[in-house]
Amino acid sequence: MRYPSPRRRVLAMKEYHPPLGCRDALRLDFNENTLACSPAVREVLGRISAGDLTRYPEREPVEAAVAAHLGLSPEQVALTNGVDEAIHVLFGTFLDADDELLLPVPTYTMYEVYASATDACVVSVQAADDLKFPFERLIAAITPRTRVIAIANPNSPSGSVIAREQIMEIAQRAPGAVVLVDEAYFHFHGETVIDLVGEVPNLVVARTFSKAYGLAGLRIGVLAGPAELMRWMRRVLSPYSVNSVALACLPAALKDQSYLDWYVGEVLAAREEFEAALDAEGIRRWPSRANFVLISIGARHAEFAKRMRDAGVLVRDRSSDPGCDGCVRITIGTREQMRDAVKALNETLAEMRGGAQS
Repeated sequence: MRYPSPRRRVLAMKEYHPPLGCRDALRLDFNENTLACSPAVREVLGRISAGDLTRYPEREPVEAAVAAHLGLSPEQVALTNGVDEAIHVLFGTFLDADDELLLPVPTYTMYEVYASATDACVVSVQAADDLKFPFERLIAAITPRTRVIAIANPNSPSGSVIAREQIMEIAQRAPGAVVLVDEAYFHFHGETVIDLVGEVPNLVVARTFSKAYGLAGLRIGVLAGPAELMRWMRRVLSPYSVNSVALACLPAALKDQSYLDWYVGEVLAAREEFEAALDAEGIRRWPSRANFVLISIGARHAEFAKRMRDAGVLVRDRSSDPGCDGCVRITIGTREQMRDAVKALNETLAEMRGGAQS
């Protein structure tokens, strides 16, 4: 049987297969909130009726609330189906044939996946062995064809950050390009450029409510940028892509600042403890400003991830990322969870070392 063929670009697209499964394990592989969303969100969920689900979602009132929360105007804000849709929409709006997406690597996989659906060219800028943001290399890579520069701050999988002044200089050096700053892990870093939205004409900031807020299952994020740029992106954005349950829950999550502060504080304390445990084991790690830590395991990275899974802890093998050969990324949860993870890690390493000696 012969089937119709998709576009050439779709045939050439990279595939992304999330390693889902083993849901009962301690999930330290997706950088999610490892505990729960705010109790206030659970209360809202309990009040949603069957009749509420019969109506199309209305995003504008919640967008206005999010804009006020961020100190922006509603015209500068658009809610999206997670940051993934935000990336997809931005690339679909601004990347045309022969344009260039400038991408510091290693970084979030989906930038390249969504760019590959366009006719643009991805120009990768490799970080050095320390995985710090390759600022000078990126500046040197800017050309008249550069139309989008995607920056995750903090970056994944490294946890590294870029300074505010460097972001501003990149935006100045590439006035014809949209500079996307993806602040998915902002709450664990505490520094932002969202206050520059509207002041810097080519700056767009993305945030997610999947990480610190614990709403990954509801799929909701936000794009913030100058009203003139947002006007074009709204043309590409589906009017109903954010579901009504997410829209109902988000205001409650935003209002419960005490829960957010508690969870972020717990993660930061756990990260410090976990990094100390890694240092005690002599494991190489990269400094992180996010809710995860990248470590170097070496040639046995796949075995390490499997043994950790067998011990009830899921970690993410990132060895295939550019410059990350032999590396594994571990999400940081609560202190209690990470103490369990340290126990599993120590036992796994002891077994692997014992196996190597036998």
